[in-house]
Amino acid sequence: MRLPQYSAVSGRRAVRRRPGRPGRVPRHAPGTLTAVITLAVVLTGCGTGAPAAQPKSSPGASTAADAVEPLATAPSPRLPVTVPSADGGDVTVTSTDRIVPLTGSLSEIVFTLGFGEHVVARDITATFEQAEKLPLVTRAHDVSAEGVLSLRPTVVLADTTTGPAEAIDQIRDAGIALVVVEPAEELADVGRRIDTVADALGVSSSGDELRARTESRVAAVQRTIPAREDDGPRVAFLYLRGSASVYLLGGRESGASSLLEAAGAVDAGKASGLTKDFTAITSEALAEAAPDAILVMSKGLDSVGGVDGLVKIPGVAETPAGMDRRIVSIDDGVLLNYGPRTDRVLAELVRQLYPEGGRDT
Repeated sequence: MRLPQYSAVSGRRAVRRRPGRPGRVPRHAPGTLTAVITLAVVLTGCGTGAPAAQPKSSPGASTAADAVEPLATAPSPRLPVTVPSADGGDVTVTSTDRIVPLTGSLSEIVFTLGFGEHVVARDITATFEQAEKLPLVTRAHDVSAEGVLSLRPTVVLADTTTGPAEAIDQIRDAGIALVVVEPAEELADVGRRIDTVADALGVSSSGDELRARTESRVAAVQRTIPAREDDGPRVAFLYLRGSASVYLLGGRESGASSLLEAAGAVDAGKASGLTKDFTAITSEALAEAAPDAILVMSKGLDSVGGVDGLVKIPGVAETPAGMDRRIVSIDDGVLLNYGPRTDRVLAELVRQLYPEGGRDT
Protein backbone atom coordinates (compact mmCIF):
# COMPACT_ATOMS: atom_id res chain seq x y z
CA MET A 1 0.00 0.00 0.00
CA ARG A 2 1.07 3.56 -0.48
CA LEU A 3 0.00 5.75 2.40
CA PRO A 4 1.36 9.04 3.67
CA GLN A 5 3.61 8.95 6.70
CA TYR A 6 3.47 11.78 9.22
CA SER A 7 5.17 12.40 12.50
CA ALA A 8 2.74 11.67 15.32
CA VAL A 9 4.12 14.73 17.08
CA SER A 10 4.52 17.35 14.38
CA GLY A 11 2.22 16.10 11.64
CA ARG A 12 4.94 16.88 9.08
CA ARG A 13 4.97 14.91 5.88
CA ALA A 14 7.67 12.33 5.17
CA VAL A 15 9.23 11.57 1.83
CA ARG A 16 9.61 8.07 0.49
CA ARG A 17 12.92 6.29 0.91
CA ARG A 18 14.95 4.96 -1.91
CA PRO A 19 13.66 1.47 -2.78
CA GLY A 20 15.45 -1.53 -1.31
CA ARG A 21 16.69 0.11 1.86
CA PRO A 22 14.65 -0.30 5.04
CA GLY A 23 15.05 2.56 7.45
CA ARG A 24 13.80 5.84 8.79
CA VAL A 25 12.21 8.04 6.19
CA PRO A 26 13.78 11.52 6.03
CA ARG A 27 11.25 14.27 6.57
CA HIS A 28 10.58 17.43 4.65
CA ALA A 29 7.60 19.13 3.10
CA PRO A 30 6.37 18.90 0.51
CA GLY A 31 7.61 15.65 -1.00
CA THR A 32 6.53 12.31 -2.32
CA LEU A 33 4.59 10.16 0.10
CA THR A 34 5.64 6.82 1.51
CA ALA A 35 3.96 3.44 1.66
CA VAL A 36 3.37 3.16 5.39
CA ILE A 37 0.18 2.34 7.23
CA THR A 38 1.57 2.68 10.75
CA LEU A 39 0.21 6.11 11.58
CA ALA A 40 -3.26 4.98 10.66
CA VAL A 41 -3.03 3.26 14.05
CA VAL A 42 -0.71 5.59 15.97
CA LEU A 43 -1.98 9.12 15.42
CA THR A 44 -4.11 10.49 18.22
CA GLY A 45 -7.69 11.58 17.97
CA CYS A 46 -8.82 8.34 16.31
CA GLY A 47 -11.61 6.07 17.48
CA THR A 48 -12.30 2.45 16.65
CA GLY A 49 -15.68 2.31 14.91
CA ALA A 50 -15.83 1.20 11.29
CA PRO A 51 -18.85 2.71 9.56
CA ALA A 52 -20.68 1.61 6.44
CA ALA A 53 -21.99 4.09 3.91
CA GLN A 54 -25.53 4.46 2.79
CA PRO A 55 -27.13 7.56 1.29
CA LYS A 56 -28.30 10.17 3.77
CA SER A 57 -27.50 8.04 6.82
CA SER A 58 -24.76 7.44 9.33
CA PRO A 59 -22.35 4.58 8.63
CA GLY A 60 -22.83 1.22 10.28
CA ALA A 61 -20.27 -1.36 11.38
CA SER A 62 -17.52 -2.81 9.21
CA THR A 63 -16.59 -6.45 9.74
CA ALA A 64 -13.51 -6.78 7.51
CA ALA A 65 -10.75 -6.87 10.16
CA ASP A 66 -11.29 -9.00 13.27
CA ALA A 67 -9.25 -12.17 12.72
CA VAL A 68 -7.19 -14.09 10.21
CA GLU A 69 -8.12 -17.59 9.01
CA PRO A 70 -5.14 -19.96 9.01
CA LEU A 71 -4.86 -22.71 6.41
CA ALA A 72 -6.33 -26.02 7.51
CA THR A 73 -3.03 -27.81 6.90
CA ALA A 74 -0.32 -27.19 9.50
CA PRO A 75 2.92 -25.86 8.01
CA SER A 76 5.85 -28.24 7.60
CA PRO A 77 8.93 -26.13 6.88
CA ARG A 78 11.69 -27.52 4.69
CA LEU A 79 14.81 -25.85 6.08
CA PRO A 80 17.37 -24.46 5.69
CA VAL A 81 16.30 -22.24 2.83
CA THR A 82 18.15 -19.37 1.18
CA VAL A 83 16.05 -16.57 -0.28
CA PRO A 84 16.77 -13.15 -1.79
CA SER A 85 16.16 -10.10 0.40
CA ALA A 86 14.67 -6.97 -1.20
CA ASP A 87 17.45 -4.81 0.24
CA GLY A 88 20.12 -6.85 -1.56
CA GLY A 89 21.86 -10.16 -1.00
CA ASP A 90 20.62 -13.56 0.07
CA VAL A 91 19.46 -14.65 3.53
CA THR A 92 19.56 -18.21 4.88
CA VAL A 93 16.75 -19.16 7.26
CA THR A 94 17.50 -22.19 9.44
CA SER A 95 14.62 -22.03 11.95
CA THR A 96 11.05 -20.73 12.16
CA ASP A 97 10.74 -21.42 15.89
CA ARG A 98 10.59 -17.72 16.84
CA ILE A 99 9.30 -15.35 14.17
CA VAL A 100 9.05 -11.56 14.34
CA PRO A 101 7.14 -9.92 11.47
CA LEU A 102 7.74 -6.17 11.54
CA THR A 103 4.58 -5.02 9.74
CA GLY A 104 0.94 -5.86 10.26
CA SER A 105 0.53 -7.11 6.71
CA LEU A 106 3.48 -9.50 7.07
CA SER A 107 2.04 -10.73 10.39
CA GLU A 108 -1.24 -11.41 8.62
CA ILE A 109 0.48 -13.64 6.05
CA VAL A 110 2.59 -15.46 8.67
CA PHE A 111 -0.44 -16.24 10.83
CA THR A 112 -2.52 -17.32 7.85
CA LEU A 113 0.23 -19.72 6.75
CA GLY A 114 -0.23 -21.38 10.15
CA PHE A 115 2.78 -20.06 12.06
CA GLY A 116 0.82 -18.16 14.73
CA GLU A 117 2.22 -20.19 17.62
CA HIS A 118 5.74 -19.32 16.50
CA VAL A 119 5.25 -15.54 16.31
CA VAL A 120 6.79 -13.92 19.40
CA ALA A 121 6.15 -10.20 18.79
CA ARG A 122 4.12 -7.78 16.73
CA ASP A 123 4.33 -4.41 15.07
CA ILE A 124 1.75 -1.85 16.18
CA THR A 125 -0.10 -2.27 12.88
CA ALA A 126 -0.88 -5.95 13.57
CA THR A 127 -4.41 -5.32 14.80
CA PHE A 128 -6.14 -8.68 14.23
CA GLU A 129 -7.25 -10.60 17.29
CA GLN A 130 -4.74 -13.48 17.21
CA ALA A 131 -1.86 -11.01 17.48
CA GLU A 132 -3.27 -8.55 20.00
CA LYS A 133 -1.63 -10.07 23.10
CA LEU A 134 1.87 -10.30 21.62
CA PRO A 135 4.51 -7.86 22.91
CA LEU A 136 5.06 -4.74 20.82
CA VAL A 137 8.50 -4.14 19.35
CA THR A 138 7.84 -0.68 17.97
CA ARG A 139 8.02 2.80 19.46
CA ALA A 140 5.44 4.86 17.57
CA HIS A 141 6.37 3.97 13.97
CA ASP A 142 9.97 2.94 14.73
CA VAL A 143 11.24 -0.58 15.36
CA SER A 144 13.06 -1.17 18.65
CA ALA A 145 16.10 -3.32 17.86
CA GLU A 146 16.58 -3.99 21.57
CA GLY A 147 12.98 -5.14 21.90
CA VAL A 148 13.31 -7.48 18.94
CA LEU A 149 16.61 -8.97 20.07
CA SER A 150 15.37 -9.49 23.63
CA LEU A 151 12.85 -12.01 22.25
CA ARG A 152 15.60 -14.14 20.65
CA PRO A 153 14.03 -14.42 17.19
CA THR A 154 15.25 -17.01 14.71
CA VAL A 155 13.87 -15.08 11.73
CA VAL A 156 12.69 -11.49 11.28
CA LEU A 157 10.54 -10.33 8.37
CA ALA A 158 10.54 -6.65 7.36
CA ASP A 159 9.61 -4.67 4.29
CA THR A 160 11.25 -1.75 2.57
CA THR A 161 9.27 0.75 4.66
CA THR A 162 10.51 -0.69 7.97
CA GLY A 163 12.86 1.49 9.99
CA PRO A 164 14.93 3.09 11.27
CA ALA A 165 17.86 1.76 9.22
CA GLU A 166 20.04 1.61 12.33
CA ALA A 167 17.61 -0.82 13.98
CA ILE A 168 17.51 -3.07 10.92
CA ASP A 169 21.32 -3.09 10.80
CA GLN A 170 21.57 -3.85 14.52
CA ILE A 171 19.22 -6.85 14.20
CA ARG A 172 21.10 -8.21 11.20
CA ASP A 173 24.50 -7.58 12.80
CA ALA A 174 23.38 -9.72 15.74
CA GLY A 175 23.31 -12.68 13.36
CA ILE A 176 19.54 -12.87 12.98
CA ALA A 177 18.15 -14.01 9.64
CA LEU A 178 16.33 -10.88 8.45
CA VAL A 179 14.40 -10.99 5.16
CA VAL A 180 13.15 -7.76 3.58
CA VAL A 181 10.03 -8.02 1.40
CA GLU A 182 8.81 -5.51 -1.19
CA PRO A 183 5.56 -3.85 -0.02
CA ALA A 184 2.23 -4.43 -1.74
CA GLU A 185 0.86 -1.47 -3.68
CA GLU A 186 -2.01 -3.07 -5.58
CA LEU A 187 -4.20 -6.15 -5.76
CA ALA A 188 -1.84 -7.85 -8.20
CA ASP A 189 0.87 -7.87 -5.49
CA VAL A 190 -1.04 -10.20 -3.15
CA GLY A 191 0.21 -13.45 -4.66
CA ARG A 192 3.79 -12.23 -4.88
CA ARG A 193 3.84 -11.23 -1.19
CA ILE A 194 2.39 -14.54 -0.07
CA ASP A 195 4.92 -16.47 -2.16
CA THR A 196 7.84 -14.43 -0.83
CA VAL A 197 6.92 -14.96 2.83
CA ALA A 198 6.12 -18.65 2.32
CA ASP A 199 9.45 -19.22 0.57
CA ALA A 200 11.32 -17.48 3.41
CA LEU A 201 9.64 -19.74 5.97
CA GLY A 202 10.31 -22.90 3.98
CA VAL A 203 6.68 -23.62 3.12
CA SER A 204 6.41 -22.86 -0.58
CA SER A 205 3.59 -25.39 -1.03
CA SER A 206 1.57 -23.68 1.71
CA GLY A 207 2.17 -20.41 -0.12
CA ASP A 208 0.74 -21.94 -3.28
CA GLU A 209 -2.33 -23.06 -1.33
CA LEU A 210 -2.86 -19.70 0.33
CA ARG A 211 -2.35 -17.77 -2.90
CA ALA A 212 -4.88 -19.96 -4.71
CA ARG A 213 -7.38 -19.62 -1.83
CA THR A 214 -7.01 -15.85 -1.73
CA GLU A 215 -7.34 -15.42 -5.49
CA SER A 216 -10.38 -17.70 -5.56
CA ARG A 217 -12.11 -15.77 -2.79
CA VAL A 218 -11.39 -12.41 -4.44
CA ALA A 219 -12.85 -13.73 -7.69
CA ALA A 220 -15.94 -14.97 -5.83
CA VAL A 221 -16.54 -11.53 -4.35
CA GLN A 222 -16.18 -9.92 -7.76
CA ARG A 223 -18.95 -12.15 -9.08
CA THR A 224 -21.33 -10.49 -6.61
CA ILE A 225 -20.83 -7.00 -8.04
CA PRO A 226 -24.05 -5.76 -9.66
CA ALA A 227 -23.96 -5.63 -13.44
CA ARG A 228 -23.98 -2.05 -14.72
CA GLU A 229 -24.13 -0.36 -18.08
CA ASP A 230 -22.03 2.60 -16.95
CA ASP A 231 -18.47 2.71 -15.60
CA GLY A 232 -19.57 2.26 -11.99
CA PRO A 233 -19.59 4.75 -9.10
CA ARG A 234 -16.82 7.33 -8.89
CA VAL A 235 -15.11 6.91 -5.50
CA ALA A 236 -12.59 9.31 -3.97
CA PHE A 237 -10.14 7.90 -1.42
CA LEU A 238 -9.52 10.49 1.32
CA TYR A 239 -6.72 10.11 3.85
CA LEU A 240 -7.79 11.97 7.00
CA ARG A 241 -6.00 12.66 10.26
CA GLY A 242 -7.92 15.41 12.02
CA SER A 243 -5.56 15.44 15.00
CA ALA A 244 -2.71 16.47 12.68
CA SER A 245 -4.87 18.59 10.31
CA VAL A 246 -4.05 16.20 7.47
CA TYR A 247 -6.67 16.08 4.70
CA LEU A 248 -5.51 14.39 1.49
CA LEU A 249 -7.12 13.19 -1.74
CA GLY A 250 -5.75 10.00 -3.25
CA GLY A 251 -4.52 9.97 -6.83
CA ARG A 252 -3.25 7.33 -9.21
CA GLU A 253 -0.45 6.13 -6.89
CA SER A 254 -2.39 6.09 -3.61
CA GLY A 255 -2.72 2.31 -3.59
CA ALA A 256 -6.53 2.37 -3.59
CA SER A 257 -7.07 2.34 -7.37
CA SER A 258 -6.81 -1.39 -7.99
CA LEU A 259 -9.08 -2.17 -5.03
CA LEU A 260 -11.72 0.28 -6.25
CA GLU A 261 -11.49 -1.02 -9.78
CA ALA A 262 -11.81 -4.61 -8.53
CA ALA A 263 -15.05 -3.49 -6.86
CA GLY A 264 -16.40 -2.20 -10.16
CA ALA A 265 -15.80 1.44 -9.24
CA VAL A 266 -13.80 4.29 -10.71
CA ASP A 267 -11.01 5.93 -8.68
CA ALA A 268 -12.26 9.51 -8.86
CA GLY A 269 -8.88 11.04 -8.01
CA LYS A 270 -7.10 9.04 -10.68
CA ALA A 271 -9.85 9.73 -13.24
CA SER A 272 -9.64 13.47 -12.57
CA GLY A 273 -5.97 13.47 -13.57
CA LEU A 274 -4.20 13.30 -10.19
CA THR A 275 -0.97 11.48 -11.01
CA LYS A 276 0.68 11.66 -7.56
CA ASP A 277 -0.12 9.43 -4.63
CA PHE A 278 -1.84 12.12 -2.56
CA THR A 279 -2.59 15.81 -2.87
CA ALA A 280 -4.05 18.26 -0.37
CA ILE A 281 -7.83 18.42 -0.46
CA THR A 282 -9.17 21.57 -2.09
CA SER A 283 -12.64 22.50 -3.26
CA GLU A 284 -11.32 22.62 -6.81
CA ALA A 285 -9.76 19.15 -6.65
CA LEU A 286 -12.92 17.64 -5.18
CA ALA A 287 -15.10 19.36 -7.77
CA GLU A 288 -12.92 17.91 -10.53
CA ALA A 289 -13.05 14.44 -8.96
CA ALA A 290 -16.85 14.68 -8.48
CA PRO A 291 -17.11 11.48 -6.42
CA ASP A 292 -20.39 9.63 -6.00
CA ALA A 293 -18.94 8.08 -2.82
CA ILE A 294 -15.98 8.73 -0.53
CA LEU A 295 -13.73 5.96 0.81
CA VAL A 296 -12.01 6.57 4.15
CA MET A 297 -10.30 4.62 6.90
CA SER A 298 -12.53 4.22 9.94
CA LYS A 299 -10.17 5.91 12.39
CA GLY A 300 -9.60 8.73 9.95
CA LEU A 301 -13.34 9.27 9.79
CA ASP A 302 -13.54 9.26 13.58
CA SER A 303 -10.65 11.74 13.77
CA VAL A 304 -12.67 14.39 11.91
CA GLY A 305 -15.86 13.83 13.90
CA GLY A 306 -17.59 11.23 11.74
CA VAL A 307 -19.71 11.98 8.71
CA ASP A 308 -20.88 15.30 10.18
CA GLY A 309 -17.27 16.44 10.50
CA LEU A 310 -16.25 15.09 7.12
CA VAL A 311 -18.82 17.11 5.21
CA LYS A 312 -17.49 20.27 6.90
CA ILE A 313 -14.12 19.85 5.15
CA PRO A 314 -14.12 22.50 2.39
CA GLY A 315 -15.48 21.11 -0.85
CA VAL A 316 -16.82 17.81 0.48
CA ALA A 317 -20.42 18.92 0.97
CA GLU A 318 -20.60 20.15 -2.62
CA THR A 319 -19.70 16.76 -4.14
CA PRO A 320 -22.41 14.22 -5.03
CA ALA A 321 -20.97 12.00 -2.26
CA GLY A 322 -21.15 14.81 0.29
CA MET A 323 -24.67 15.80 -0.66
CA ASP A 324 -25.83 12.17 -0.29
CA ARG A 325 -23.60 11.56 2.75
CA ARG A 326 -22.40 8.44 0.95
CA ILE A 327 -19.31 7.48 2.93
CA VAL A 328 -17.59 4.10 2.71
CA SER A 329 -15.46 3.32 5.76
CA ILE A 330 -13.10 0.34 6.15
CA ASP A 331 -10.91 -0.61 9.11
CA ASP A 332 -7.46 1.01 9.02
CA GLY A 333 -5.55 -2.16 9.81
CA VAL A 334 -6.76 -4.02 6.75
CA LEU A 335 -7.90 -1.61 4.01
CA LEU A 336 -4.73 -1.50 1.89
CA ASN A 337 -2.86 -4.49 3.29
CA TYR A 338 -3.34 -6.48 0.08
CA GLY A 339 -3.01 -9.86 1.74
CA PRO A 340 -5.01 -12.95 2.75
CA ARG A 341 -7.93 -10.84 4.03
CA THR A 342 -8.28 -8.73 0.90
CA ASP A 343 -11.34 -10.71 -0.16
CA ARG A 344 -13.08 -9.57 3.05
CA VAL A 345 -12.04 -5.98 2.43
CA LEU A 346 -13.35 -6.19 -1.12
CA ALA A 347 -16.61 -7.77 0.08
CA GLU A 348 -17.08 -4.97 2.61
CA LEU A 349 -16.36 -2.35 -0.04
CA VAL A 350 -18.87 -3.96 -2.41
CA ARG A 351 -21.47 -4.18 0.35
CA GLN A 352 -21.17 -0.51 1.15
CA LEU A 353 -20.95 0.70 -2.43
CA TYR A 354 -24.00 -1.26 -3.55
CA PRO A 355 -26.45 -1.23 -0.64
CA GLU A 356 -29.15 -2.45 -3.03
CA GLY A 357 -27.32 -5.79 -3.11
CA GLY A 358 -25.20 -7.65 -5.62
CA ARG A 359 -25.49 -10.85 -7.57
CA ASP A 360 -25.37 -14.29 -5.97
CA THR A 361 -22.04 -16.11 -6.30
